[in-house]
Amino acid sequence: MSQTSLMPFGMNLSNDAGLASYIRAVNAAPVLTAVEERKLANRFRKHGDLDAARQLVLTNLRHVVRVARGFSGYGLPQADLIQEGNIGLMKAVKHYDPKHKVRLVSFAVHWIRAEIFDFVLRNWRIVKVATTKAQRKLFFNLRKSRTHTGWMNQGEIDTLAANLDVSTANVKEMEARLTNPDVPFDAHDDTDDEQFRASPAGYLQDMRYNPERVITQSDSEAARDRNLDAALARLDTRARDIIRRRWLDDDKPTLHEMAREYKVSAERIRQIEKKALTEMKQELGRKIEPI
Repeated sequence: MSQTSLMPFGMNLSNDAGLASYIRAVNAAPVLTAVEERKLANRFRKHGDLDAARQLVLTNLRHVVRVARGFSGYGLPQADLIQEGNIGLMKAVKHYDPKHKVRLVSFAVHWIRAEIFDFVLRNWRIVKVATTKAQRKLFFNLRKSRTHTGWMNQGEIDTLAANLDVSTANVKEMEARLTNPDVPFDAHDDTDDEQFRASPAGYLQDMRYNPERVITQSDSEAARDRNLDAALARLDTRARDIIRRRWLDDDKPTLHEMAREYKVSAERIRQIEKKALTEMKQELGRKIEPI
């Protein structure tokens, strides 16, 4: 049985009017009795009757809408949640066995919720930070555990953290993410709505050119240069020349080149360089100027 063969109403759910019409239509669908439901399920299971399967789907779409509404707080389009839930309902019809004497809706809720869970995990960016099984469980259980719209108190946080085997810090972080929706840093304002909230790029200061910061940075660089010059001045002529050329010049000579120039071994140049660097570090440690 293909899922597309069971797609219910051919309505456009991309706008509010289409979604409202769809919900009215599924709520107006007849409710099957247990006997009618069992007969349709047997026709599909034993004879592959797709019309029977279609009737089972159409008469239970109202339950998909109800389950999908429970996920409305995740910021995803309601129409998408419903369509994913419909796929779960179709899978439930495919696997439903009436001999267990359980109504289809009781069996289908698991499949509907599973499809919507998977859709949320794939598409809601906030969930992508929850990579562990415990954190994903926390994400979905946090909304269900709330008994009020405000922030959770410490007792509720401790209880939830213990039940889900996560830290209280994880609970607080996830609650903050759920309570404060993400705002794109550089979103474009394509609306004239006075209630539009500007993106952070629209009101955050560019501190790179803040006069205080520019002056402070300039003073810091000047102080660093003065300290470096003072540390170099305490070295002897040869050590100072080696440090300048090996560490400060753009065209840096090798140890062997310096050794040939001073008519000593490369190892001796390395020793002089190491000793000079140690002395400079000590001197710079004493001469750091407060900014």
